[in-house]
Amino acid sequence: MLIAGFLALACVKLLYLPSYKSTDFEVHRNWLAITSSLGVQSWYHEATSQWTLDYPPFFAWFEFALSKVAVHFDPEMLVIKNLGYSSDKTILFQRLSVIVTDFVFAVGAWTCMKNMHNLKSVQARGPSRDAAIYTLLLTNAGLFMVDHIHFQYNGFLFGFLLLSIGAMMQEQYLLGSLWFCVLLNLKHIYMYIAPAYFIFLLRAYCFNNSAFSITRLVKLGSLVILTFVVSFGPFVNQIPQVISRLFPFKRGLCHAYWAPNFWAVYNLVDKALTIIGKKFGGDMIKIPTATDLNGTQASMTGGLVQDIEHVVLPSVPPLATFLITFLFMVPCLIKLWRRPNSVNFMRSLTLCGWSSFLFGWHVHEKAVLIMILPMTLLAVISRKEAKYFLLLAITGHFSLFPLLYPHQELYTKMFLHIAWAFLAVKMLKK
Repeated sequence: MLIAGFLALACVKLLYLPSYKSTDFEVHRNWLAITSSLGVQSWYHEATSQWTLDYPPFFAWFEFALSKVAVHFDPEMLVIKNLGYSSDKTILFQRLSVIVTDFVFAVGAWTCMKNMHNLKSVQARGPSRDAAIYTLLLTNAGLFMVDHIHFQYNGFLFGFLLLSIGAMMQEQYLLGSLWFCVLLNLKHIYMYIAPAYFIFLLRAYCFNNSAFSITRLVKLGSLVILTFVVSFGPFVNQIPQVISRLFPFKRGLCHAYWAPNFWAVYNLVDKALTIIGKKFGGDMIKIPTATDLNGTQASMTGGLVQDIEHVVLPSVPPLATFLITFLFMVPCLIKLWRRPNSVNFMRSLTLCGWSSFLFGWHVHEKAVLIMILPMTLLAVISRKEAKYFLLLAITGHFSLFPLLYPHQELYTKMFLHIAWAFLAVKMLKK
């Protein structure tokens, strides 16, 4: 089932090789060129392209490994100065690299499926439950649109998250924490759900039979520290530069495409008040502007913006978003501390992802998948959670439509969205 499902879906993905591709395609081509052409000490300094390397070191090494295969397809894609290069062989390689590395996601989904029997509160049992989990994860429409049309490696990354969750289900806490640490060093956006990991591991692993174990804490801490040392060790002399790339707070409160969160509404209200003020207040309303990284005027929602202030409403600094986000995480973290089981852990993952999505700084619209994929596992817990999952997944996938903006992709995204929604409803009814 593992191999057959992966290969069957891979055949479908091959049909989308000629599809529209976003600027993320050039982003990753540039990272292939950087890691292939330059020494390690230059990776986080290179700035020929505006799409500089801004993922953690493990992902940089992942690009380095891919470049060793890419050279056999088209060496020109590995030239840093070839900005915007997209030959047919380059497209073929990059599309295939996403499809092949999706095997990690398939293994993660399989691992979670096989360990669902460890959850005592799961109402659904048997082959239909297993088939629903594996199928709904593997065929997720949002992940398909983001990775195999828009272009990214989210399936590869979410595979590590699922491997971690699967290990937690088996009470293999050190293995689960290792997979999550690897994930954080591949893409730091998963810090959104780190509080749930911290509370769960501290309560379920370090407090052994209600008694705190310093030995277990040392084991866990050593594992985490060692993983980060291996990741950041080669860059020890340039940590500030790496951190500045990973956390570019001057990119603005919102991403280029507004994620459907609280700050989108906040911006909308500010714009509406600005229009009203300009109409009735004349020149009394002065609209501040910013410049992007190329020195041209930018809006508050540009993907590459500097600091900008709201016009009427108070401007929101990064610290405020962090505090609000954490505040909304606290209730689920308290419940997880009181009842540290795998089901509550997965619920906390989803709710921490929700809080970060709604109130986080510069949230990408693709971050909705951080809630949808873990909640897929909860959909077989009860009918109530299945209803919540369907509501979240269907609306969440719809919110990704602006990513595939070309007119020719309209029927594709509609078909993927409706077909998966029908499949989900059909399978969860069983």
